[in-house]
Amino acid sequence: MNKEPEKQDDNQDQSNQSSLVQKIQALGQSSVAQAPDSNIHVLPIIGQIEGHIQLPPQNKTTKYEHLIPQIVAIEQNPKIEGLVILLNTVGGDVEAGLALSEMLASLSKPTVSIVLGGGHSIGVPIAVSADYSFIVPTATMTIHPIRLTGLVIGVPQTFEYLDKMQERVIQFVTNHSNIEEEKFKDLMFAKGNLTRDIGTNVIGKDAVESGLIDAVGGVKDAMVKLNELIESSRQEGNMIQ
Repeated sequence: MNKEPEKQDDNQDQSNQSSLVQKIQALGQSSVAQAPDSNIHVLPIIGQIEGHIQLPPQNKTTKYEHLIPQIVAIEQNPKIEGLVILLNTVGGDVEAGLALSEMLASLSKPTVSIVLGGGHSIGVPIAVSADYSFIVPTATMTIHPIRLTGLVIGVPQTFEYLDKMQERVIQFVTNHSNIEEEKFKDLMFAKGNLTRDIGTNVIGKDAVESGLIDAVGGVKDAMVKLNELIESSRQEGNMIQ
């Protein structure tokens, strides 16, 4: 007599599992929405930032076309009061990374970033785009000049284009952190720090001492800071009303 409801439950479980697998395949995460009682959204940026060119399937990537609608939804959702950005990236597409950085910096809601394993290359602007940034003691950030891949035309215009794009990155980082422009350029063009490249690899507290990142800390520190920013934002909202 009770076999029919059990079958329905089994079908429902299979449907839920199938939906979960589809979300993992599409977005690389098991849960798209946050818990209904949470006022904080977590945005992971993991692996290589994929831009206009699709990377090989074996690469761990974060697709910017997946993040852009999430960032817009965070801004529009009144239930979300704060954002935590988790960074463990090797960098990637410069224009896609800058686009994400500009979007995060323009959010009206409090944001905090945490550099975990690494926040390399174009991950640096994303890390500093938050209102307050943290780096764990063992995390690293590689600062180096931008490069071009594929066919490169050896004309002055190519180098001028590279220089202008590099200047966009430098200006964004210096405008959204406490590092001075000359200091950041010194780190970017340093020789001998990286074995096969020009640039500098900064670790944990070195990133803080240079003014690039605000503080050394992990998840607990980030949550405490974000809740402080949320409370300040609420008070400002009440004053305006």
